[in-house]
Amino acid sequence: MQQKFVEKEKLEIPLLADPEKKVTTAFGALSKSGMASRYTYVIDKQGVVKKIYTTVKVDAHPQEVLDYIKANLK
Repeated sequence: MQQKFVEKEKLEIPLLADPEKKVTTAFGALSKSGMASRYTYVIDKQGVVKKIYTTVKVDAHPQEVLDYIKANLK
């Protein structure tokens, strides 16, 4: 499923499938209902989580994340 979406949207990054919810749990994004929360994690090239967005405003979020990356990750 993810590979078809990646190809359709011409994404240049891999998407993670987490059917056993191991990564979701490790990142603290598993909701009480058992579903993954819609969080955004900014991870640097060394694999360190630099910022976590737990509230996403759809219209402004892409620019907000991009601005953070440009200002803080070189």
